[in-house]
Amino acid sequence: MKTEEKPILNQDINVEPSKDVDFGLKDSGMKPTDIPNDSPIEEVRNGVPVTDDPTLPVLTIRTWVLGPLVCAVTSFMYQISTYRKSQMWVSESCAQILLLVLGRLLASTLPAKIVGIPGTNWKFSLNPGPFNIKEHALLVILSTTGFESVQSISTLDAIKVVYHKHISLLAAILMIMTSQMMGYGFAGLFRRLLVDNPYMWYPLIVPKVSFYRALHDKEPRARGRLSGFQILIICAAFVFAYTIVPMYFMQIISVLSVLCWFWKDSVAVHQLGAGYYGLGLGSLALDWDSATAYVGNPLILPRFAIVNILVGFVAIMYVCIPLGYGMNLFDAKRFPIFDSYSYDYSGNEYDITRVFGEDLKLNEQAYGEYSKLYMSIGYVFKLGFTFAALTGTVTYFLLFHGRESWQQLKQSRKSGSKSGDIHNELMKKYEPIPRWWFYVIVVLMVGLGIANCEFFGHEFQLPTWAFLLSLAIPSIFILPLGLIEATTGTYLGLRVVAELCIGYLYPGRPITSFTFPAYVQSTKMHALTFLAEFKLGHYMKIPPKSMFLVQIFGSLLSSSVKLGTAWWALTSVENICDKDKLPKGSMWTCPGIQNSLTDSLVWGGLGPARIFTSGSYAKVYYFFLVGVAGPLAVWLAARAFPGKKWIRLINFPVIFMSASFLFPAQPVHYWTFFAVAGAFHLVGRRLAKGWWARHVYDVSNGLELGAAFFAVLLALCFGFSEVQGPYWWGRDFESFCPLRTCPTAPGVVVEGCPVF
Repeated sequence: MKTEEKPILNQDINVEPSKDVDFGLKDSGMKPTDIPNDSPIEEVRNGVPVTDDPTLPVLTIRTWVLGPLVCAVTSFMYQISTYRKSQMWVSESCAQILLLVLGRLLASTLPAKIVGIPGTNWKFSLNPGPFNIKEHALLVILSTTGFESVQSISTLDAIKVVYHKHISLLAAILMIMTSQMMGYGFAGLFRRLLVDNPYMWYPLIVPKVSFYRALHDKEPRARGRLSGFQILIICAAFVFAYTIVPMYFMQIISVLSVLCWFWKDSVAVHQLGAGYYGLGLGSLALDWDSATAYVGNPLILPRFAIVNILVGFVAIMYVCIPLGYGMNLFDAKRFPIFDSYSYDYSGNEYDITRVFGEDLKLNEQAYGEYSKLYMSIGYVFKLGFTFAALTGTVTYFLLFHGRESWQQLKQSRKSGSKSGDIHNELMKKYEPIPRWWFYVIVVLMVGLGIANCEFFGHEFQLPTWAFLLSLAIPSIFILPLGLIEATTGTYLGLRVVAELCIGYLYPGRPITSFTFPAYVQSTKMHALTFLAEFKLGHYMKIPPKSMFLVQIFGSLLSSSVKLGTAWWALTSVENICDKDKLPKGSMWTCPGIQNSLTDSLVWGGLGPARIFTSGSYAKVYYFFLVGVAGPLAVWLAARAFPGKKWIRLINFPVIFMSASFLFPAQPVHYWTFFAVAGAFHLVGRRLAKGWWARHVYDVSNGLELGAAFFAVLLALCFGFSEVQGPYWWGRDFESFCPLRTCPTAPGVVVEGCPVF
C-alpha cells in the first residue's frame, strides 16, 4: 500500500493529527505521515467520504417496522433451510436492494404526521423525510442479523435428531441467549483498539460503504463516462444472466480439470489435477461464485494478503501434501490424497457403529479389534496448518502489535485525545456508549450460563467449569484474530482448538463436542461481527448508541425466531432428518447434520488423545511450534534488516490461515480466486489506476449482487420443487476425474479403483 498518493476524496477540515500513536503503520510497510483530514489508508480514502450530516434521522418508524419484519423472515428462511434438501439463501446485497425499495416506498406514501405514544411524552413522525443512507445502513444491520449462524442450535439439532435425547425449552433458550450475547459483551472491551484505531480499516467493510454511496449519492457523471451506479448495474446484469450456465446447464465449467482430460486412466494425474478432491493443478472455474465462495473476494482483499494466501496454498498443496504422500507418512497411500472423511486401515470409510454401542460409549475391545481412525494426508496437513495458525496469530500479535496495543489502550482512556483520523473526529459529535453497558452484558450472561449449567447441564453435557473455559478461550483470541481480520480481511475459526481442548479434558461425551465448541466459536464470531458492524457505523457516521440498540435487538429477535423455527421443525415434522424413514423425495433430509455424528463421535467419543497423542498423528502437534517459529523469524529478520520494508509484509498467520479454508473450499476455488485477483490487481490496476481506484468496489458489489439475485431466483423457481437441470455430460463434472480418490498402496481394494 502507498500513502503518498493524493486521496480522491478530501475536504478542507482542520483536524490536529496525533503524534502519540503509530498503531500498526510501521508493521504494514507504510511510512508514518501526518494526514490531517483523511484516513492514512488509501482504500479508505478512496471509498469512504470525510463528510457527515448529523441531522439525518436514523431510528425512524421505518427502521422499527421494516427491520424486525425482514429480520424475522430472513431468520426463519435461514433456519428452515438447514433442514431442507434444497437450501434457500438471501444475501446481504439482496436485502440492501429490497430495503431500499421498501424504504423509499414508505417515504413517498406515508403522511408526515406526528404520532404520540399514549401514557408517555414520546412522539414520532410517520414520515421523517427522505429515506437516507444512514437509516438504510442501520436498517440493513438490523435485518441481516438473521443471516448470522446460531452455533448453539446445532447442539439442539444433535441432541434431538442425532442422539434422540431430551432437552427442555428453557435450557435451549438460555444456551442460545448466552452464546449469542456473550460475544457482544467481549466486543465492547476491545472496541477502542479494533474500531476507533484508523489502521484497523476492515477490507471487507469498505466495499459496503461504497455500495451504499452508489445507491444513495447523486454522482456527477462526466460526459461519455459511466457512473458508479451504472457500472454496478451493468456488472450485476451480466453476472445474473451468465450464472444460469454454470449453476444449471453446464456445471463442468465450475471445475475445469484440464489434466484429467488428457490422461483419463492415470490415478496420479487425477490426484494431481482434480479441482475437487485432488490437488487442483491446472484447474479453473468460469463463474463468480467459485472465485468468492470460501477464500474471499479477490477484488477487495489487500494485495499483500492475497500474496500471503498464495504462499500458504502452494506450500500445503504442492510441497507438504506431495512430500507426505510420496514418503507415505501416516500410511497416506492407503487413502485418498485429499478429502475430509475418516477411514479404517483397509482404506474404507470408518464404520463408527462397530465401536460405539447404543449408549454412545466407546467399546474398547471392539475398537482394538476393528481399526484405528485414519485421515487423508490432505486433511492431516489442513489440521496442522490450522494448529500453526492459532499459535502463529498469538505470536504475531505479541511481537508486532503488543506494545502498540498497550499504548493504544492507555491512550484510549484519556478523554479528548486527538486521533489524527477524520472519521474519529467526526464521530466525536455523537455520544459514546458507556463501557458499563458491556460489563453488564458479560456479568449477566456469565450468571445465566452458570445457572443453566448447574440446573440443566446434564441435558447438554456441559459442566460449569467447561462453560467458563469456553469463554476464556475466545477472550484470548478475539484481539489477535480481530487485528488480522481488520487489516487483511481474513479470518480463522476456533472450532478445532475447542474440540481438541474438550476432547482431552472431558472425553467420552459426544454431545459436549457440540456444546463446548458452539460457545467458543459463537463468542468469537459474534464479537468480531459486532466490531465489524461498529466499524461500518463508524465509516457511515451512525450514532454509536443507535448501533448498539439495533444490534442487540436484532440479535435477540433473530435467535428467538430461529429457536422457535428449529423447535417447531424438530417436534412437528415426523422423522425429520431420518432418510431411512422419510418418504421418498422428502425435502426434510437435513444436509450436513448427519455428518456431525461422525465428527462428534471422533472428537468427543474416541477423543484426540487416541488419535493424536497415542495414535498415528502425534507429530501433527509440532505444527503448534511451527506457528510460533514463523512470526518469530520474520520479527527477527525485520529487526536485523530495518531497511527491508517488504519483510514486514510476510504475514505467517495469513499464510497458515489459507489452509483453514480447505474443506469445504477446494483447490479450484483457490486458483479461480488467484486468477481473478491477478487480473484486477496486476493488470487492471496498472493499466487504469484512476478508474480502478474509483470503481473497483462498484464492480465487486455489482458482481456480488447479480450472483445473489440469481441464487434467490433459482431457489424460488426450482429449489422448492427440486427441479434439476437437463442431464448431459456438461453437468456431470464428477465423471471427469473419477480416479482422484483412489489409494495407491499395494493390495488396497476400493470399488471403482485399480488395485496396485
